[in-house]
Amino acid sequence: MDLMQFVPMFGNFAFMIAAFVVALSVIVAIHEYGHYIVGRWCGIHAEVFSLGFGPVLFSRKDKRGTEWQIAALPLGGFVKFLGDANAASVGSDGSVAEVDMRRTMLGAPLWARVATVAAGPIFNFVLAIAIFAGSIMYQGRAVTPVTFGELRDLPPSYTTELQPGDVFLAIEGFPFDDPDREDMLIDLLPLEERLEYLVERDGAEVIAEGPFLMPTAVASVVPRSAADDANIRVGDVITAVDGQGIFAFTQLQELVLAAEGAPLELTLWRDGRELTVTLEPRATDEPRPGGTFERVYRIGIGGQFFFDAQTEAIGPVEAVGLGAESLWNLLTTSLSALQHMIVGQISTCNLSGPVGIAETSGSMAEQGARSFIWFIGALSAAVGLMNLFPIPVLDGGHLMFYAYEAVARRKPSEKAVQVFMFVGLTLILSLMMFTILNDTLFCP
Repeated sequence: MDLMQFVPMFGNFAFMIAAFVVALSVIVAIHEYGHYIVGRWCGIHAEVFSLGFGPVLFSRKDKRGTEWQIAALPLGGFVKFLGDANAASVGSDGSVAEVDMRRTMLGAPLWARVATVAAGPIFNFVLAIAIFAGSIMYQGRAVTPVTFGELRDLPPSYTTELQPGDVFLAIEGFPFDDPDREDMLIDLLPLEERLEYLVERDGAEVIAEGPFLMPTAVASVVPRSAADDANIRVGDVITAVDGQGIFAFTQLQELVLAAEGAPLELTLWRDGRELTVTLEPRATDEPRPGGTFERVYRIGIGGQFFFDAQTEAIGPVEAVGLGAESLWNLLTTSLSALQHMIVGQISTCNLSGPVGIAETSGSMAEQGARSFIWFIGALSAAVGLMNLFPIPVLDGGHLMFYAYEAVARRKPSEKAVQVFMFVGLTLILSLMMFTILNDTLFCP
């Protein structure tokens, strides 16, 4: 047996695990730091801040008496506050004198406990907004009206008479920007390899020839999709499907839908070379306006125009607003998807567990730093949302107990808390086992 054949496989696995650990460590560190810093502001003392579980690899005690440590199992983290019986801040270890109870989680006022617990998910949301805003600022915004920048990296057959600075007015007689148009411009254009573009150049209207507006160039690859499994990369250009030449992204979409999951042979252009891959389109539940979902066949790629448009800078204030809007859209879509999964309207394959998240981490890291950082933001938003679910052992479960305390004017009994915590832990472990089976057996 040639052991060298396993080297690439091991390398990919190690890269995937490394990407997963980095993404999870960043998100957990921000989450737990939220608990720590707000707790400190509220007068609650943290004894331990741990990144990871298990045997301690490194630790250091700061001037406030908090032990900062990195543990061997990088699958989470915790903040243990003064007097806590465990890392989940459930119960007291009975070692704190009455005079110091105000510095414990159990002895702090209700408002301080609520703020401290809620800070974890809130910090996750803040991280997501910061990443989304940073990505928006880095990418910029296409100037209005859309202006030609430069031709993308495409096969030599993709030539154009367009010049940098040309302002798009119309394509084949269809206005480029029409606020009253109901159909997308791409659906109105004739399926021809060469189109006529009406542009404004140096104050005059000029007709210039160019390729189809949206060719079959790969702008993005969905992690764990058919395209991802077939090793299709960003920048590839799909030139044929089952030997049939194509030049428009709409042609590719129609052939994928018509296949209804049957295998397709794709011919790719990559860095001047021609490659062939075979893949099977997969049924995908896609969100639609109004909170509904539609099941369609996809291979998991996104398209783009044949050119880079000229861009303008976006200020930090506007970028933060757009980042918050992106977070809101992500959270509402996630909740809608979860609701549709519970009632059986969409597949539970849309739910990823540790295995799926690890695979996605590796895939996004392979696509580059920008994609990986954006993924960290999206995952941070998901972790923040999940922690707000009213399930004991999660932050939302603690907030549920505090809501009861605020209404009943007394804390729930320790026995009741322990029972609910056991139920919550059982639910979380059951969900984790289900998602692992989902990732490995039911929806690999």
